[in-house]
Amino acid sequence: MSSIAIVVLNWNGIDDTLPCLDSLLSQSYKDFKIAVVDNGSTDNSKEQLVAYQNKHTSKIKLIFNPQNLGFAGGVNTGIKWALTNKFQYIALFNNDAIADKNWLKSLVDLISPNDIGISTGLLLHDSGETIDSTGDWYTTWGLPFPRNRNNKTKEAPAEDFVFSASGGASLYKASIFKKIGLFDEDFFAYYEDTDISFRAQLAGFKIKYNPKAIAYHKQGETSKKIPGFTVYQTFKNLPLLFIKNIPIQLMLPIGLKFYFAYYLMFFNAIKNGSGLFALKGLFVGFILWFKKLPQRHYIQKNKTVSYKYIKEILWKDLPPDQTGLRKLRKIFTGRP
Repeated sequence: MSSIAIVVLNWNGIDDTLPCLDSLLSQSYKDFKIAVVDNGSTDNSKEQLVAYQNKHTSKIKLIFNPQNLGFAGGVNTGIKWALTNKFQYIALFNNDAIADKNWLKSLVDLISPNDIGISTGLLLHDSGETIDSTGDWYTTWGLPFPRNRNNKTKEAPAEDFVFSASGGASLYKASIFKKIGLFDEDFFAYYEDTDISFRAQLAGFKIKYNPKAIAYHKQGETSKKIPGFTVYQTFKNLPLLFIKNIPIQLMLPIGLKFYFAYYLMFFNAIKNGSGLFALKGLFVGFILWFKKLPQRHYIQKNKTVSYKYIKEILWKDLPPDQTGLRKLRKIFTGRP
């Protein structure tokens, strides 16, 4: 048995968080403690969390952030607590998800080999009929995407290696954070999990998926509360993910396609009425791009794998949902 801290982030979502915590307390694997990080909620979350902790004192640790630090900053609060208290593994779990009773055990079963740094599972939509993700891919177009999203549950793949783990329901060795650092708080939310997975890959850690580690997710419950949030974060964070992590030998072939796709997506956002959010994200991302150059130097200087290895594990096509880009490519190349 290994000691595990499960970090759950709450922001004005107590109606989802309490059932989530119930499902985690019902896990078949028992050697864990849950760190519930309240991210500056303005509803009655604090009072209800304190009452919940009083019923489960030995299993629940409450941490209250004075303001909303985003997903990255919020979970970092819990990760720092777990590292200080010398937990061997740290799991992240979305507050709007429900864990199958064997979710944690299935992740633990997968992560013990030395080269496996992160394990992730089968994250289903809350209906249980379709897939939210089975891990994530990063593509040769510089665009990440959730693997198998919207496929039927019965089509879930077998156990395998993946490029990235979902920050919503995955298990990390504590040693990863000690080696590569915590989540990048400039991302705030969206693609911060791909970023840390990319950094883990560059540092020589592999990421594996187990279909037996099942959880059910209400996709996008938090982001729905803030108009334009997803658009803004997407345009801000995609360039940061690219500049920090792509090895120098791959920057030109991936960068040409990435920035073509990025600006096509930008004009599409304008067309769909989200231009101001996209423009703000593009501008802030441009400013942060320069801030990331020293981080890029450190990451690339300390990587332990070759660019050929990274090239090999990338998805060799556009994300499946990029229908506009696929149509445009077909016009010029005939390839769908």
